[in-house]
Amino acid sequence: MSAEHLLDQLERYYDTVPRAAARVEDFGSLTLFVREGAGWPYYARPALRADAPPPTVSDVLAVRARQRELGAPEAFEWVAETTPGLREAVEASGLVVHAHPLMAREGGALGEPHPLVRILSAQDPFLAGALALPHVAFAHPGTAVGTAGAAELTAEIAARATDGALPGYQDRIRAGQVVVAAAVENGVVLSSGLHLPVGDVTEVAGVGTLPAARRRGLGLAVTSALVAHAVASGVGTVFLSAGDDDVARLYARLGFRPVGTALIASGP
Repeated sequence: MSAEHLLDQLERYYDTVPRAAARVEDFGSLTLFVREGAGWPYYARPALRADAPPPTVSDVLAVRARQRELGAPEAFEWVAETTPGLREAVEASGLVVHAHPLMAREGGALGEPHPLVRILSAQDPFLAGALALPHVAFAHPGTAVGTAGAAELTAEIAARATDGALPGYQDRIRAGQVVVAAAVENGVVLSSGLHLPVGDVTEVAGVGTLPAARRRGLGLAVTSALVAHAVASGVGTVFLSAGDDDVARLYARLGFRPVGTALIASGP
């Protein structure tokens, strides 16, 4: 598959996935996805229309105003190679843009499954922990071992017990729209992640490890389990965005190769 065809495939994927749980608002060159119900908030990205105009600062500012009105994060996500003019417009609006390696899997062996890692069913008792864990992991960025562990995860689970997100994820798992994997040891979820299949394409996302359990290879093992599940399900294109170049080198062990640059901008 050519690089151009792959990026076109990813653009269609990026435009499709949020529509299962969000409504769409158009702002000229941009599409704003507004989540319906509980769960991770969505973002704005380039409009996937043949007649979409080039990105402008005024479109970015209009989206940001609408996000503030909705109480949603002022967030934008896109691929640098596909929409090169958007970064200048977003930065001109006052936001900071972060670049991440965009990688797709070319193939190769995944190795033996990790004994602590499994795919979770909709009724798995550790599903709530697997969904809460990224909130703890991403609040303590980096790959160094930290102190946040089981107590912090328990508090996060309790804080999210009534937000309504769990039933929604259970429905999407049953429908095959979300696949969640987790590493569980002594009754505690130590690492988790998910993939989101749409037809022949899926993205591995939200992979995180409790800081206290880092440097054990669990994040890579969770990713490997998700890739194995996707491949066994007949998915042809598996991709992800790495946090940085160091993380990208880890994903390279699973057969992922750089195909572009994922850009993320967020506001105050």
